[in-house]
Amino acid sequence: MASLCYSLPLTLKSSTVNPKPLTNLCFLNQPKPKVRLPKTPTLITRMSLNPTPATDRLISVASYSLPFFNSLQYGRYLFIQYPQLGNLFEPILPFLSLYRSVPYASFVAFFALYLGVVRNPSFSHYARFNSMQAVTLDVLLVVPLLLTRILNPSRAGLGFKLMVWGHTGIFVFSCLCFVYGVVSCILGRTPYLPFVADAAGRQV
Repeated sequence: MASLCYSLPLTLKSSTVNPKPLTNLCFLNQPKPKVRLPKTPTLITRMSLNPTPATDRLISVASYSLPFFNSLQYGRYLFIQYPQLGNLFEPILPFLSLYRSVPYASFVAFFALYLGVVRNPSFSHYARFNSMQAVTLDVLLVVPLLLTRILNPSRAGLGFKLMVWGHTGIFVFSCLCFVYGVVSCILGRTPYLPFVADAAGRQV
């Protein structure tokens, strides 16, 4: 065949020259062998497929601090019963003091998030959704406080015990939402808070 290379023991006969062997005669039309390079696996991470900018994460983390700071007042009965829990919140005391030193800080932060971020189309949907979740949670935290002031249960009755249990449950729920929201935002994921995500999604 034309594509094969042979090594032929050929000799040239001559009366005056000694016979010499000729070897390694190949056809010129032999195709070059194709070299297949191993495929390098492409490493595609989830973060490269759906990256979240650092500014959006920072805004989202800061937004969840609003309902968290406003929910600390619901934990006073829990702190009285378990004083050791106060040690867990000592690192945030400087931020809390700064937050409370500003007059009407809660209202200013609320409208800053709602008007400055949620209703601002220049921000991404990620930052707007997380800010709306924080605003919605902050609004829901006002309802138990209003009910407490309206009903004003006595300290010796069953109503007071129900109020203490309710405030403790609200505080624990707010802390869990804060931790879940902050960790998710740091990782670039979208947190969906219970009782809040659906309402926030309809407003964004």
